[in-house]
Amino acid sequence: MKSIKAIWVNKDIRNRILFTLFAFLVYRLGCAITVPDVNTTGLMAGLKDNSLFAMMSLLGGGGIEQFSIFALGVTPYITASIIIQLLSMDVIPSLTELAKSGANGRKKMDQYTRYLGVVFGFVQSVSLVYTFNNMYPGLFIGGLTTARMLYIATIFTAGTMFLVWIGDQISVKGIGNGVSMVIMAGIVGRMPQQFSAAWETFIQSGMDQGMIAFGCYILIYLLIIVFVTLINTAELKIPIQYTSSSMTLAQNSKMNYLPLKINSASVIPVIFASSLMMAPVQIASFFANGADWYTLMQNWLGLQTWYSLLLYVILIIFFTFFYANMQINPEKVAENLGKSGAYIPSVRPGKTTEKYISKALSRITVLGSVSLALIAVLPHVMPLIWPQMSTSMALGGTGMIIVVGVAIETVKQVQGLITQKSYKKYYDYD
Repeated sequence: MKSIKAIWVNKDIRNRILFTLFAFLVYRLGCAITVPDVNTTGLMAGLKDNSLFAMMSLLGGGGIEQFSIFALGVTPYITASIIIQLLSMDVIPSLTELAKSGANGRKKMDQYTRYLGVVFGFVQSVSLVYTFNNMYPGLFIGGLTTARMLYIATIFTAGTMFLVWIGDQISVKGIGNGVSMVIMAGIVGRMPQQFSAAWETFIQSGMDQGMIAFGCYILIYLLIIVFVTLINTAELKIPIQYTSSSMTLAQNSKMNYLPLKINSASVIPVIFASSLMMAPVQIASFFANGADWYTLMQNWLGLQTWYSLLLYVILIIFFTFFYANMQINPEKVAENLGKSGAYIPSVRPGKTTEKYISKALSRITVLGSVSLALIAVLPHVMPLIWPQMSTSMALGGTGMIIVVGVAIETVKQVQGLITQKSYKKYYDYD
């Protein structure tokens, strides 16, 4: 209660929150603005049972169902940032040098990310328009011409980069990481629609014991939130001690910890795995023309069959291990511990410490990757088990991981701002 009061008493924090809410309003209004000459009547119904495009709709805040100017969300920018980050890991020497050259290097890499995001956005927009025109013949009023395709693709790309700009403004003038907050706003904005779909399925359809089923649905939803929160906050604490001669005896006796998060990769493996499965289907749609091989590809990559979901799980686990080791480099951690005069009790410094950290990271990543895959695949598995349930009302999934992770980080930032303002007020008083 004191924290809530401190938020609204402090003018700077209050203004930051109000600015963030205003940015959310602009985003949600944009998601309701459909591009010109598009009939979305059949589109919304068709996407409910398509797991692949339901994933795109989730990350885009539901804009794809309206074929709105924000249909792609910030997905192309996220994909570009992941690829740039991967290429900077000793793959392209020039990017590696930029990554190590401080603020100026990071600024240059951010420019490259935006340029690549524009390219990805335009390519994805063209493939999306072409695919949807084949799937829903009456989608574009008057038919789809090359000029109209390029026009809509330009609108989609501009909408994506405008959302990236909004995210930058939130990071500077608002609360939390801007791009993450934009994604969270889109997911949270779709939750009323999800619960409304569940209410119609369980209650209004006249299902036997529908109220009990709806109550169980809400209960399971809350349990998934608790599970995701535990996975996001759980960490392995490796005890370390300092032996530097410059430290006092009291400091030497104090035990500290090296925290390793169970889900250090966050939701990045899920986004990367889904993007990797969506891209071939979108590209193949240009050359398909109803071919059998295209149907086979959709079965293997469309997230609507058991074997495609198995492939999805394998990709998530692989990318979780890959990204976790990229985020936490055991060699550098061991090197930093040695430089700071720290050591792990009963473990020799140097290579032995590196192997110990690598082994511990691998063990917890097994739990983190399996949990992440389970949560991500749940919305796609439920419609297979229960055909009456559409993907729009399936429980858990990528959205919940994003919302919980962003909410936790945002709360930490708000608490940090409150503490900072309290210290400033105290010293000003002195």
